[in-house]
Amino acid sequence: MQDEWTTVIKPKTGWFDINLKEIWYYRDLIYMFLKRNFTSSYKQTILGPLWFLITPLMTSSMFTVVFGQIAQISTDGVPQFLFYMAGNTAWSYFSTCLTSTSATFTGNAGLFGKVYFPRLVTPITTVIYALLSFFIQLVLMLILMAFFVFVRGEAIRPNIWLLLVPLMVIQMAMLGLGVGIIISSLTTKYRDLSILVGFGVSLWMYATPIVYPMSQVPEFLQGIIKLNPMAPIVNNFRYAFLGSGTPEIGSWLLSMAVTAVFLFFGVILFSRVEKTFMDTV
Repeated sequence: MQDEWTTVIKPKTGWFDINLKEIWYYRDLIYMFLKRNFTSSYKQTILGPLWFLITPLMTSSMFTVVFGQIAQISTDGVPQFLFYMAGNTAWSYFSTCLTSTSATFTGNAGLFGKVYFPRLVTPITTVIYALLSFFIQLVLMLILMAFFVFVRGEAIRPNIWLLLVPLMVIQMAMLGLGVGIIISSLTTKYRDLSILVGFGVSLWMYATPIVYPMSQVPEFLQGIIKLNPMAPIVNNFRYAFLGSGTPEIGSWLLSMAVTAVFLFFGVILFSRVEKTFMDTV
């Protein structure tokens, strides 16, 4: 009697030989990785998950002192702390997705060499796990907004753009995932990229309106800044919650197109590299 196989593992050779359905079959593994990441991140720490709150508060406080008080950069009439908190909330999620996924191959080489599973599961897990930190920071920001409105009487104007915030979050995840897995794929051969990631993300942040509003950018530079796919996302995210500045529609549509391109080529390159990366890592 001939055996009936339920799963057949065979080599993949084509550039477009990608089975995305397979990722859904391994959804239980994603859950296990999420649990592992949470446990390992705060194991043997004193404050544990409180770092989710401490980090954005310290970062926003530092930006308020340096850029708000010392540099006297305008925040378009919005309380400085909230202005920087909103920018940091969006940026930290994107940068976490990018930097964490950029080490997918080099950081998991030992695991990848022992057992088979779709390698895309690992960066997808990272992006989902980063949502936990993002939502905690978002709740913290909402609490601070309530404080500034009801206690200090500040004029903060959330608006209908709040309905588009989930779309902005999805786009940040896809952009971070796309750029991150491209870097991860190239890092298997060019290790210098792993050193440049942190520096590059820092430069990218200053090319994004995190510590300054678009209104403070000289007009001849605004077109260049808007080519940055994260610039309209952060601008619209801040506008949705605080009513700061004006929403960017045209540049946001361009940003979506750029995000789709990065994600498309990232998945293709990642799939191509995973076939042979054990020979180079």
